[in-house]
Amino acid sequence: MPVSDEFVDYVIDQLAGWGQVSARKMFGGAGLYCDRAMFGLIADDVAYLKVDDSNREDFVRAGSSAFNPFPEKTKTYVMSYYEIPADVLEDRELLGKWAERALAVARKKKKR
Repeated sequence: MPVSDEFVDYVIDQLAGWGQVSARKMFGGAGLYCDRAMFGLIADDVAYLKVDDSNREDFVRAGSSAFNPFPEKTKTYVMSYYEIPADVLEDRELLGKWAERALAVARKKKKR
């Protein structure tokens, strides 16, 4: 199921106070970008942020799961993006803090 424009607009609006965020449609979903770095994605109207060892535990503690682009396959393939908890997505200030950490992860990965 493709991502809805309304949900993409909602996520960008929630992040508006944090930074200049844009979305680029890709593979039926959308990538979330700030300063040319992809720090999040949206698939099936679920928003995800980039993780590594520096912020993954926050997502795990909140009960989030990793993005799996091929859930129908028998072999699980997960990416370094975790679902944004609903309470974080609804709180602009908190979402900005989580997005900032995800952007830092994306910038680290980009330098490699």
